[in-house]
Amino acid sequence: MVFRLKRPKTATLIFNSGKMVCTGAKSEKEARRAVMKVIKELKKGGIIIIGKPELKIQNIVASASLGGMIDLEKAAYSLGKTMYEPEQFPGLIYRMDEPKVVILLFASGKLVCTGAKKEQDVYDAVHKLHEMLEEQDLIFYE
Repeated sequence: MVFRLKRPKTATLIFNSGKMVCTGAKSEKEARRAVMKVIKELKKGGIIIIGKPELKIQNIVASASLGGMIDLEKAAYSLGKTMYEPEQFPGLIYRMDEPKVVILLFASGKLVCTGAKKEQDVYDAVHKLHEMLEEQDLIFYE
């Protein structure tokens, strides 16, 4: 079942196993609020829920802009743990070890960070990548 909320604007998938997956929240706090609201609504509808739910953040997806152009060809060689096949996909795929995230990096300087378990991991990963790109002269500002 899909349970949609207007505030916070989320969709929660509810499985017959009792597990739920909440998507669309803009923060960890908002995700928790959405799940608690769904549980409250289910209880109001007569569904018996025993115990306190165990909430676990599995995957945070974030987008950002580094404010400059990136030389993806050079970055693919310099960063290591990258995949860059422009004929297949226009972005460079970078697997960062610490924090453990995957970043899709585009020539425009825009990126998508995925796989984080905590919001702070996203900030740390983007900051670390930005520093690496600057150190290796792979980012150009206009």
